[in-house]
Amino acid sequence: MYLEHFGLNAPPFKITPDPQLFYTGGERGLVLEALVYALLQGEGMVKVVGEVGSGKTMLCRMLPEKLPNRVEILYLANPRLTPDTILQAIALEMRLPIAQQQEPKPNHLQVMQALHEALLEKHAKNQQVVLLIEEAQGMPLDTLEEIRLLSNLETTRHKLLQIVLFGQPELEQNLANQSIRQLRERITHSFYLTPLSRSGVAEYLNFRMRAVGYRGPSVFAPAAIKQLHRHAQGLLRRTNILADKALLAAFSDNTHQILAKHVRRAVQDSGFLQAQSSLWRWLIFGVALLLSASAIFLLPQQLPDNFFQKFALPAAPVQQIVASPPASTADHSSPALPAVEPAAASPALPPPSTPSSVLQQRLLASRDWLQQAPDTAYTIQLMHLDSDKNGIINNSLAQESMQDLQAHLYLLPNTTQVSRWRLFYGEFASYTEAQAELQRLPPTVRDNQPFVRRIQTLQKSAATLDWEELLEMPH
Repeated sequence: MYLEHFGLNAPPFKITPDPQLFYTGGERGLVLEALVYALLQGEGMVKVVGEVGSGKTMLCRMLPEKLPNRVEILYLANPRLTPDTILQAIALEMRLPIAQQQEPKPNHLQVMQALHEALLEKHAKNQQVVLLIEEAQGMPLDTLEEIRLLSNLETTRHKLLQIVLFGQPELEQNLANQSIRQLRERITHSFYLTPLSRSGVAEYLNFRMRAVGYRGPSVFAPAAIKQLHRHAQGLLRRTNILADKALLAAFSDNTHQILAKHVRRAVQDSGFLQAQSSLWRWLIFGVALLLSASAIFLLPQQLPDNFFQKFALPAAPVQQIVASPPASTADHSSPALPAVEPAAASPALPPPSTPSSVLQQRLLASRDWLQQAPDTAYTIQLMHLDSDKNGIINNSLAQESMQDLQAHLYLLPNTTQVSRWRLFYGEFASYTEAQAELQRLPPTVRDNQPFVRRIQTLQKSAATLDWEELLEMPH
């Protein structure tokens, strides 16, 4: 509807991957060049990790554009395959006769042998085969192990099959499993797609507009870019959705300037604004509950009667916490974490004056933690703070079992859903230490299915966060 209004030849912000609209900024171009280099050098297995909507599928579409014709590309878009069916799927992609054979049905060994022979024939003709697996975080561990066996197909000098795993951050957790550690050792290159910064979003919007024929000055006002970056979290797919709706809103107003109000209208139409407002309400509630519980043990003076009303805390959990003695940390400490000091040895902390100050304290602590933590360390993701799951916040954070964890809790926004935040616990020198500590967590905490995360992954995803804007958001 708005193409003629803005002088465009095609929609600039469609979400389907179009190689003509590939944006090389935000290190996407560098990642693509590195991928091409790794594949042409026969460097074994490669991994590309990024949040939902960060541009992984676009990289898949760009590889055939950059690789020479002698390279044959195989796609596996459905990762939920068994070890037997993945071999069949690859044989089908290569159009091997055995993939069409019905009676008798070929067994696992026969399919593997047929694949090996076909790959050897292509290698003899100086041809190369590359297998791209999308959504690899959803692949069963047994199937990942089968992928490792496929990587064993090689000559004395070259791999016969190059494999690229594209997945969300959960792929890192799967690869950390000890049962497939041999596969993890085969991955020679790992690339990470981080969200765009605010300036990167501005460049991205301008690039997309001009790629489809726009020739005027930038249509997105600085305030509109700020709003768009805030709600899209630097993710390309969400940026496309909001930018498209903002253009439509400006067209409806018969203006060629995209203002902040047009972006807010796009956010409301997409359902992002309401989710974010609800997020802050429950995040403030959960963090205030967490830190006020700590203040109870650290304050020597009598608390005023209306102290808990200030944070709208439920009466029953608070009474339970006040009545309980400080929990001992002798059995809960780990080499990477100092034990929580008893109340008498700790300096008194004043109660937070407003919920917003409590939230700012935790965000600042989390920012400092990410800046100082070694990228080789690990942490435990305890749960999501979600407005749709406020029962987790009310029940889990108010439990007495959480008191021993309070000194090492950190908050980070989920880069894919503005209505969700992530709660992390601790810093550990190795995966083994983190996994051991996870097993020692109270059962009420383990009910939320916590898992180990590498801090380097969190540092990369948070590298483009605008912390000042985050702290300035209305609480």
